[in-house]
Amino acid sequence: MRVFNDLNDLPKFHNAVVTIGSFDGVHCGHQEILEQLKSLANSINGESIVITFHPHPRLIVYPNDNSLQLINSIDEKVALMEKYGIDNLVVVPFTVAFSQQSADEYIAKFLVDKFHPSYIVIGYDHRFGLNRQGDINYLKWHGETYNYKVKEIEKQEVADIAVSSTKIRNALNDGNISTANHLLGHYFMLTGTVEHGNKIGNQLGFPTANLKINQKHKLIPPYGIYAVYVNHKGQRYGGMLYIGDRPTLHEYSNQTIEVNIFDFDKEIYGDKLQLELISHIRDDQEFNDLQALKDQLEQDRHDAQAVISQLQEKPAAIEQSRPLTAIVILNYNGKDYLQQFLPSVLASTYSNYEVIVADNGSTDESLAFMAKHFPQVKTIDLKANHGFAQGYNLALQQIDAPYYVLLNSDVEVSPGWIEPIIELMERDASVGACQPKILSYHQKESFEYAGASGGWLDNLGYPFCRGRIFAVTEKDEGQYDDLQEIFWASGAALFIRSQLYHSLEGFDADYFAHSEEIDLCWRIKRAGYKVMVRPRSVVYHVGGGTLTYNTPRKTFLNFRNSLYTILKNEEKSRLLWIIPLRLLLDALAAALFLSQGKFRHIVAIVKAHWSFFPNFKNMLHKRRHMKELVQKVSISTEPNLTARYKGSIVWQYYARGLRHFKNL
Repeated sequence: MRVFNDLNDLPKFHNAVVTIGSFDGVHCGHQEILEQLKSLANSINGESIVITFHPHPRLIVYPNDNSLQLINSIDEKVALMEKYGIDNLVVVPFTVAFSQQSADEYIAKFLVDKFHPSYIVIGYDHRFGLNRQGDINYLKWHGETYNYKVKEIEKQEVADIAVSSTKIRNALNDGNISTANHLLGHYFMLTGTVEHGNKIGNQLGFPTANLKINQKHKLIPPYGIYAVYVNHKGQRYGGMLYIGDRPTLHEYSNQTIEVNIFDFDKEIYGDKLQLELISHIRDDQEFNDLQALKDQLEQDRHDAQAVISQLQEKPAAIEQSRPLTAIVILNYNGKDYLQQFLPSVLASTYSNYEVIVADNGSTDESLAFMAKHFPQVKTIDLKANHGFAQGYNLALQQIDAPYYVLLNSDVEVSPGWIEPIIELMERDASVGACQPKILSYHQKESFEYAGASGGWLDNLGYPFCRGRIFAVTEKDEGQYDDLQEIFWASGAALFIRSQLYHSLEGFDADYFAHSEEIDLCWRIKRAGYKVMVRPRSVVYHVGGGTLTYNTPRKTFLNFRNSLYTILKNEEKSRLLWIIPLRLLLDALAAALFLSQGKFRHIVAIVKAHWSFFPNFKNMLHKRRHMKELVQKVSISTEPNLTARYKGSIVWQYYARGLRHFKNL
């Protein structure tokens, strides 16, 4: 990563994708924006650029305001931006003169002249220029003149970032380091220069490095003892940190920040140390004498070493408090896929997960293969092929975890694919299910058919996706990288709350396979929950590996199960005309197959109808039963209809020729 502190010393950036902000904490919410920034830059072969300011603008605009608490110093922010893979960080010296620029000057002389952006990624509420004259609409309007595009960060994401920052500061001020670290997505840092102290630690047998924190407005956690990592000249050590005013030593009443570094004996006066706070050990307290203090410090060191030792045994330390996530792969004759893709799942960086392979009566010796090559992975033998729907129902009855991930065997995952989604679901209890962005394994620059960047449903019950309408898939250019509420999440990689899954009785076994996730997600949304897509999480799907596309069998399941789903979930007043209209449209689909010479697909549609009508009464019974289940778990008096398209996707696709979601 390149870091620039002088606006007069900037290079010529190539296809610059720019975002602007304080990014205090560089926490999980910020990381979502940075992922969008990087993805967009990659899609146009450009450079990601984060513009931030130092000192913080509030210190210049409101110099008498002493309430500001910064989560990061500028040095810590630089280190975190590098950690999260930003190409360029520009630290703009914020001055009174800079703050006096008009909105037009800010755009022309600052953004355009200095960066020549191709894209500007910015929040809906971003304001700039003297007296905050400029807003996102002003920025978009000038984009036509200066040839850049604006990608808006959605309102919900901006709200989430504000909530996260507030929660982090509150947690730190309460001494709740674990919660703060969880929201940050990394350890809270304290950075300072080692200075001479009173040498009391040496007398007690606990030599300490006294830290001078150079950032006046840096947030300092409450007094007490903390387990920490200490970074010094590229080396990382364990240690225990003391913050307090040494109440036992009455002659010294000033606040001190000092760290005892384990297994360390070096002269480091004047050196910089960066501390990562792991956990709070105890509050500060007064002791009767120095011996009592020394005895307590012995115990503190033991406790801190125990915390650090536990983390070394299990890496990704800050995530240990995260909930158990069960990744369940339903396998049917997928031995080759397990061999190819299971290693990527086992390389996931999320620390608290387990992988279970549930075998649906495979005949290719999948279970023997698992026992030999992946003995660490738990398996469940379902004895027979129960189909996708009932197979998962039977498997999940045997698995206890707060979150399930239903993952196809033909999916390759990226290392950090779990964290963004679980972080979202932990932060927002109304999110019932979520999916990652699903790209094609064979064409990694394109969306994959089964889910793309989140599923929608049109007014007639036809499903489509952000990035896929019918059989047309789009190239991924970052156009759907925003955190978004959707109508249904793909069963190829479905995250769901286990309690909600079981309360709604999971998938409908009568579906066998195909559309069962749409049916379940519809029930989830009828209960008022959200279904989300989190594009910061990315997986790659072979597609058709577990259920081949464009076969008569798939056509049969598609047409029959779509009718099942509508009958079970659609409003009663709409059923009277939607079902007949769908049957008519099915006939038109059969005519299309006839023109293509796909006679077996026509037979499949006829069989779908023959299967649907005999089950009509049964589905009406399920409709009534599911209504009762939905009411029991509902968190809202109204169904959540977000991502229900009011028009007809069939009309848009065949009559108007619209093939891309963004054009709807």
